Amino acid sequence: MITRRHFGLGALATGTAAALSAGTARQARAATLGDDGLYKQDWFVESFLDLGEDLAEAQAADKHLVVMFEQGGCPFCRKTHEINLAREDYLPYLKDNFAFIQLDLFGARETTDFDGETMEERALARRWLVNFTPTIVFFPKSIEAVEGKDGRSAELARIQGYLPPFYFYHFFEWVRSGAHQGEGFQRYSNDRVNQLRDKGVETEDWRLG
Repeated sequence: MITRRHFGLGALATGTAAALSAGTARQARAATLGDDGLYKQDWFVESFLDLGEDLAEAQAADKHLVVMFEQGGCPFCRKTHEINLAREDYLPYLKDNFAFIQLDLFGARETTDFDGETMEERALARRWLVNFTPTIVFFPKSIEAVEGKDGRSAELARIQGYLPPFYFYHFFEWVRSGAHQGEGFQRYSNDRVNQLRDKGVETEDWRLG
């Protein structure tokens, strides 16, 4: 995992757009299964679970903070790690623009919400109305934007369940670009599909079923 000291370092070279347009699906190093039953990525942020502090560090690195709730034995969590987060064509963009904090839906680690309230992971999940895994919650880049708010009130958007790689990637792009402020994700992603089709590109990633 990325330590706090190395939080802003180690960004990969760009080239994601070219790889996406070519429809490539090269695989990165596989995730490892931790003792808690959750799959781990060595580039996830190693957090003390003070989310206000995590957001401040993400802001300093010009990244959006995302909190990813998972649970042991979750097949769609595993699929997210083994497929979506193993795509070398997507990873540079995700690593460069987002800081991932992983939480356990039923975990007991002490976690501090943005408003300073401290509770176990599982209590935080209930507070944020997280009922499914994986659930990926996106937050503003500015610490001022969440001041005095709990995570549920502060969030920008969330992914609930598994999304195929194309839509998964473009959900992150939708948030990062600011398009989420004025355009629904379905329209945004449909526009991206149409743009690639106009260029004669076809990919199985467009299949939602």
